[in-house]
Amino acid sequence: MADMYNDYYGFNESPFNITPDPRFLFFSERHREAFSHLLFGIQQRKGFIQITGEVGSGKTTLCRALLEKLGDNYKTSLILNPCLSLDQLLAAILKEFGIEIKKGQRDRVSMLETLNEFLLQQVIEGFEVVLIIDEAQDMSFELLEQVRLLSNLETDDRKLLQIVLIGQPELRDKINDKRLRQLRQRITVRYHLTPLSRREMDEYIRHRIHVCGGNGQPTFSSWATRKIYGYSKGIPRLVNAVCDKALLCGFVAGVERLNARHIRRAIAALEGDFA
Repeated sequence: MADMYNDYYGFNESPFNITPDPRFLFFSERHREAFSHLLFGIQQRKGFIQITGEVGSGKTTLCRALLEKLGDNYKTSLILNPCLSLDQLLAAILKEFGIEIKKGQRDRVSMLETLNEFLLQQVIEGFEVVLIIDEAQDMSFELLEQVRLLSNLETDDRKLLQIVLIGQPELRDKINDKRLRQLRQRITVRYHLTPLSRREMDEYIRHRIHVCGGNGQPTFSSWATRKIYGYSKGIPRLVNAVCDKALLCGFVAGVERLNARHIRRAIAALEGDFA
């Protein structure tokens, strides 16, 4: 539906898609701090890094931006769906690193040996290796413990693999469980991403419109942004959803300044309230 209003508002693409496109990343104070923690932990070879935040807070977008920021001397493996067995996870990690698993070497021991050989070769060639696991809160205690054991792949003076765990607040609860106390002790860099403030949300909306070619239009009244914040509580994904629907309402009404009435209609549509 967003395509319906792009020409009307002069956008070259839809500004409020919910896909994690790093071009749209808005560096609020919290997002900048989270990104700095990620870069610091990786560049300083801290081993384990933990980033958490509410659903829709921008964690995956940060992750995508990180992959773009890391230089050519980094080899990365990004796991988006960690609801796997250990053998499946190892196979997915190897595949993301571009490693072909030979027939007859798909057992756990062989895959670990293959991964270790790959990591040692990267040291020789001067590459840093990073494993990023998104939605890590969905991993079982047993699988998280096995991921910890991957950090045992090391030489006398350095870790061969840096691991970034990204997830919802439930990830913190799991890692704080005594069953994962060894993993918790190894996480030396951690950051919890909180929602946008009201001021930051206003800037966020303007930023996304600007990225899409909007030249000051459309605009949202102060009452409109108050309604948006009240509904979204500063969660970027919810801000996107409301603004997208509101722009459609404005397009249908033939206006470029959106007020509280348009936001109420947008929220009603999102909640399925068509009465």
